Order: sequence, then C-alpha cells, then structure tokens
Amino acid sequence: MKTLLEMLSDEVSRAFTAAGYDEKYGKVSISNRPDLCEYQCNGALSAAKEYKKAPIQIANDVAGALTDTAVFAEVTAVAPGFLNIRLTEKFLTDYLNDMRGADAFGVEKAEEPMTILVDYGGPNVAKPLHVGHLRSAIIGESVKRIGRFMGHNMIGDIHLGDWGLQIGLIITELLARRPELPYFDENFEGEYPSEAPFTISELEEIYPMASAKSKEDAAYKEAAMQATLRLQSGDRGYRAVWKHIMEVSVADLKKNYANLNVSFELWKGEADAQPYILPMIEQMKKDGFVYESEGALVVDVKEDSDAKEMPPCMILKSDGASLYTTTDLATLVQREQDYHPDMIAYVVDKRQEMHFEQVFRCARKTGIVRDETALKFIGFGTMNGKDGKPFKTREGGVMRLEALIADINEEMYNKMKENRTEISEEKARETSKIVGLAAIKYGDLSNQATKDYVFDMDRFTSFEGDTGPYILYTIVRIKSILAKYTELDGSLSSMTIRDASNGLEKDLRMELAKFNAVMANAFEELAPHKICAYIYDLANVFNRFYHETKIISEENKEKQAGWIALLIMTRDILETCIDVLGFKAPERM
Repeated sequence: MKTLLEMLSDEVSRAFTAAGYDEKYGKVSISNRPDLCEYQCNGALSAAKEYKKAPIQIANDVAGALTDTAVFAEVTAVAPGFLNIRLTEKFLTDYLNDMRGADAFGVEKAEEPMTILVDYGGPNVAKPLHVGHLRSAIIGESVKRIGRFMGHNMIGDIHLGDWGLQIGLIITELLARRPELPYFDENFEGEYPSEAPFTISELEEIYPMASAKSKEDAAYKEAAMQATLRLQSGDRGYRAVWKHIMEVSVADLKKNYANLNVSFELWKGEADAQPYILPMIEQMKKDGFVYESEGALVVDVKEDSDAKEMPPCMILKSDGASLYTTTDLATLVQREQDYHPDMIAYVVDKRQEMHFEQVFRCARKTGIVRDETALKFIGFGTMNGKDGKPFKTREGGVMRLEALIADINEEMYNKMKENRTEISEEKARETSKIVGLAAIKYGDLSNQATKDYVFDMDRFTSFEGDTGPYILYTIVRIKSILAKYTELDGSLSSMTIRDASNGLEKDLRMELAKFNAVMANAFEELAPHKICAYIYDLANVFNRFYHETKIISEENKEKQAGWIALLIMTRDILETCIDVLGFKAPERM
C-alpha cells in the first residue's frame, strides 16, 4: 500500500489540477510546525513563478478545491503561500487498520527484486575479532536485513583476509616449532591429518609472535615470504596447513559473530579471488587499459571533472606482487560471474574511500562490472573512547570483541539485579545478554554511519534516553499491559483501532503511520540510523500516551479495546524495527 504521505500528496495534487495548476506542486510533507498543523504543502510557493501569481492566491485556490474531502478535516492557506493540513480521524483510523491487516504493515515490497551483495566483516583469519570489526559487522548486518525486508535478494559476504604474508608467517613459525609434521616433509605422499595441529588459542598466539619476529629478524621475514610464495604456488603441504587455519579460524569466527547476531551467506576470502587475477590482468592488457609506471602496472582512473588529484589504480607492484586493489578487482570479477548483482555495497572504514573510488572507477573503465551494476561505498567512522581516541582497553591495547560484549553483559546484569532483586540468576544472565546486545547495536546504529562516535558504556546501558535498553523497556512495558488485559478480559484477537479520544492518542497513531515511509527511506539511503530515530520517537510518543491514559482501568470497553489494538500495533512495529536492526526484546526485564 502507499505511504501516508503518498496518499496525501495524491489528494493535494488532484486539487492543484482541479484549480488549474500542475499536479507536480502537490507534494505533502510532515509539518515543521506541529503546533499549527499536522502536514503541509509548500507547492504554491514554487508555482508562483510559473503562473505569475501571488503564492497565497494559488494556495487559496487549492484550499478551495479541498473543501469536500474525506481525507482532510482542515486545509488552510497561510501567507505567504503555505497549505496547513489536518487529517480526519476516520481517514487516519482506516489507514492504520489497513496497515494492520496488510503484510509487513503495508510496506511495498520490490516489484523487481534486486540482487544486492553486501561486503562486510573483513576479519583476518588466525586473529581474534576486536572492536575495530564491530561497526562493519553491525552496520552491514542491518543494511542486509533492511534490504531483505524490502523484498530484495540480499547476500552477505564476510570477505576474509585469508591469503598473503600472515599465512606465511604462521607456517614459518609452525615449521620452527614442529618440523616433524608431515606438511613439511617434501617426500610425504600420504593423506594429511584431518585434525588441525593447533587450536584457535594456539593459532592466535602463533601469529603475533611470528609477526613480531619478522620485524626484528630479516632472515625470518624472508623465510615467511618464501613460505607465502610456496603456498600461493600450490605447495601441497602448505595448502593443507592453510586449510587447517581456515577451518579453525572460521569455526571461531562463526561463534563470535553469532554472539552479535550477525551471519553471512558467503564465507569467501582473498584466496577465492586468486584464480581470477591473471586472466583479469591479461584481459586488461589485451584491451589496452594497463600501462607500466616505474615498473608497476597501473590503470589511469582520473576524470576531467576531478577537483582533486586521483592517482592511477595500481594493479601489480614492480616486483610482480598483487595488492588489495588487485584482489578487490578480481573479487568483483568473481561476483559478477557467480551472482550478477544489481548492487554491491561495501561497509568499510571511511578512511578507505580513496581506495574504493579507484577500484570502482577501474572496474567500470575496464568492463569488470556492468554499467547498470551499482557500486556503493558505505564508509563508517571510528568508535572512540571517552578521550576521543580509538577505543582501547584500560591497558591501552586493542580490546577483543568478546571482552567488550562480556563487559556490556556484566554491566546490564548488575543493573537488572539492582532494579529487580527477585529475578533468578539464570534469567538475569540470559536477559542481560539480550539487553546488552541491544545496547551495543543501538548505540552504534543510532549514529549516522559516516560519523565517529564515543562508546560510552554508562550511557549505552541506561534505561533512559536514546538507548537500546530504553527501546526494549518500552516493548516489555507494552507486553506487560497486554498480558494484564488478557488475564482480565481474555483474547487479543479481532481488535480494531478506533478514532482517537485525545491528542496523545492521535500523536501515537500518526507516528505509527510513518512506518512504511521510514523503511523505504532507510533502504533508499542504506541508513539504519533512520530506523533508530523513528523507534526512539515512537517509544517517546507511546510512553507519553501510556502515562496519561489509564488503559487497564478504563471502564468504556469499546474505547479500551481500541487502545489495546493500538498497543498491539505499536509492539509489533517496534519489534519489526529492532529485528531489522539485528536484536530482539525479552519478555521481561
């Protein structure tokens, strides 16, 4: 079904036509002066130049054409040419009941669903997830869920860092520690062990030690580079070690991402792109796109309209080694061949914008992606501590993601035990994980992705203000009211929203009516923070209505039933929104 603003705009556009003006001026928006009206149309101001009339004259003509309508209770022309609009109770009531009866509350799903691939995650194997991986995972997961809610075929790809010197370092250190392993015996022809010769904990200890050694010992680094070359050249034993690294790392990554309620449809990595690199470069050479610059192979991607310098896109270094650029372009080749996506969205640190601008331009210039394939860069800002610097542990190191989650869960557990001493230990722990995840995700997503933000545990875990726990507390409050109503009066089925009996009720109804427009806008802009802003407004409006309305004790059963229907819709829309954001609400808090 159409959004409320679309329906109102259609009505006003017809009035513009009836009054002798172009319908294009009939766009309606939410009033920026709610004390004066609910909606407004400023089209008369724009039409004045075309029709050489005073804006107020045009506004009066259109208002006159809207005197006999079931949609508007009042339309007033106000100088210099605004149309101030109020809706009839019946129209808004009917619209909300239509929303309640429609799939997804009437959100219009895509008639021609797109295939959209979202590249988010980007962790390196053999290394633990840290807070630097948080934003990509949270934002990417929400973007994917928003697109899926709107009816598109969404594919999430983790894009692992699983190829290169880091693997060579691990192999070199493993060889130094356990040279007897069959992977290092060039004469071994049997089957390699199915079980990895290391655990995830050992793997996470091996890599930083090997990395530190390579910085101090040139021979060790050279050995690691040779190990990397042997791996990439197809050495059977080294490939077997790499497979073990992947199996152990991916199992651990899946567990940690599951704690964030984040999942991926594809577990591809840089290694998957390797077979595409040489054919891609050969095609670029054949088509005349690459040239040599100081020994390196590059593609010129500058454009005449560039206001700033745009360096060439380097495809191979002077020593013949590939770069992130090479891998990202080869990954695009693979994605085009395997999935034919209509859009690829990259959720990455905004400091990589130049890199991706080069990759996108090169991919288009060389024909790697189709002209109609949209390439989107969703660059996010930094998660900072209260000191304004990138978030660290108390000791100054990079915090592991599981440690951050544990700290948040513990903080939520302590607050819950303070507020509800009768709750059991098991239930408190279980609920604290649910609320803790909401605190983390909402704390991040409520900020516009491109902006840096301060991770403030005290604020994020508060049950008051613009926080995840506040949103969940509102949902739980509604659930509690509905449970009481059920105990007293029975079924919640066959409820119908009725005309508003007071101003706060109408405020709540109008906020609910915005839902499908908010979802459409959040998808259009790939902006989860739009949904956060909406549910915060909705929660505030509901709580004002709740504090001023005696729902359970209301003696007029018809009026009470209308309120209960309104509460059910509020609960369902809030829960739909938080599901799209990637978290859920408990039954009790």
